[in-house]
Amino acid sequence: MLSLMVQNIVSRGRIAALVLSCAGLASAGESVIAQVSYPIAATQPEGASSRLSRYLRVLASSPRDFQALIGAGRAALELGDSQAAAGFFGRADEVWPTSPLPQAGMGAATVIEGDADGALVYFARAQRLGATPLMMGSDRGLAYDLLGRHAEAQADYRAALSGAQSDEARRRLAVSLAITGDKEGALTTLSPLLMRRDPASVRTRALVLALSGDTNGARAAIEAAMPGAWPQMGPFIARFGTLNSAQKAAAADLGIFPGSGQPVGGAATIARVATPQPGRAAPGDRLADIDTLLRTPPPGEQPAAGSAGIATAPGAAAPPVSAAAAAASMTPVARKRVWLQLASGPNSAALPEQMRRIRSRSEDLLNGLSGFIAEEPGKARLLVGPFRNAKDAETFAEDLATVSINSFMWVSAEGQPIRKLTSE
Repeated sequence: MLSLMVQNIVSRGRIAALVLSCAGLASAGESVIAQVSYPIAATQPEGASSRLSRYLRVLASSPRDFQALIGAGRAALELGDSQAAAGFFGRADEVWPTSPLPQAGMGAATVIEGDADGALVYFARAQRLGATPLMMGSDRGLAYDLLGRHAEAQADYRAALSGAQSDEARRRLAVSLAITGDKEGALTTLSPLLMRRDPASVRTRALVLALSGDTNGARAAIEAAMPGAWPQMGPFIARFGTLNSAQKAAAADLGIFPGSGQPVGGAATIARVATPQPGRAAPGDRLADIDTLLRTPPPGEQPAAGSAGIATAPGAAAPPVSAAAAAASMTPVARKRVWLQLASGPNSAALPEQMRRIRSRSEDLLNGLSGFIAEEPGKARLLVGPFRNAKDAETFAEDLATVSINSFMWVSAEGQPIRKLTSE
């Protein structure tokens, strides 16, 4: 946990290179592998990087192998790359949309980004599909911790102690117990891992001591685990005393502090969701609010000059252009955005017709809404949006489901090109 930020920097480049090595190989004829649990690990202990490489070799020849997609997603999470993980889980959901594992995985990827509310949307969907706390308690517990709901978090962690993520659940439970003042319980929880000299648990022990106010003990533990690290970690540890319990969870588990530019959950998140913003509908009329949002271009997000009519966000009118001109002139979206994916395929030219067919199922819901396309090597996604947050996307997805229009949430990466359908 203490080395998460460094781990992220090292891992992202490696994961990107590995993912690119098997991009664009999707084949619609592959059969679904009917697995109902997380992939079984190799006989010998294997690191996350090795597991990711192994799963990617499988995907190179069988890109719709459900077990390999889930396994690659979990390995990417361990390496700190939530964006890569979300991509694998999204593909797994396309292969087997009734399995709870992709939704649980998306929840895990979302909570690692610090978005507890968005993660709970995915976990709720996974639970409806049959997921249990044994399967997802380690990750859902973290979402609860980030919201200050520590009793629920600890119940989830305990439920996951006999599952596939038992070690991480034990470490997160220890941190949660320390946050709520149970230092003895936290150290007892860590004891089995410390006895087998689990490196991550040695670092977690330092966090437990720091969260319990034992600065000297934390310093000794950090120096034992990472000699010479105290000058860098000392200021980090010193800030714990200024944080509320939800903020402590974000800082200890994810390295996210208030004011870092990333969401941390807790009271600020709850207030943001519950308080109507100027010009928006009250919470009791959420669907009308979302409908207005989707039909109104966000301020300052019109098409860039010279973009040949390709919008950077929905609602911007554009003259029809040829498909060739649109590949040539897509403009990246400035920041991550939340969308609903309606369909996908290897050929973006087929998506306008799919949008017409989908629209015909409910003119009331989709009339006046534009479709958007995100293209990747070998694949194009048909989208509607963007939405303010995961809850808004879920609300609209549930409404689409009432007229048998299936969709799932997808988050575009910062700078990813998204283009508006110019004709349908």
